[in-house]
Amino acid sequence: MPKLPRLTAVEAEKFLLQAGFKLVRSKGSHRIYMKENKRFVLPFHSGKILHPKIVKQLFEIVGEGKENLI
Repeated sequence: MPKLPRLTAVEAEKFLLQAGFKLVRSKGSHRIYMKENKRFVLPFHSGKILHPKIVKQLFEIVGEGKENLI
């Protein structure tokens, strides 16, 4: 299995918005995005790399291959 890319919160947010997700609200350092009945909570800490489990969840909910990211 290929390795997941290392993403920052800004890059993940850009990917979510391109996939049609909308920013619904934010609470503290977490931003909540929705698309139809799918919800994704993105911990938004500037300049920090997201944990691989969060990156994996991002690709699962978006449903696209990571080749389309950048």
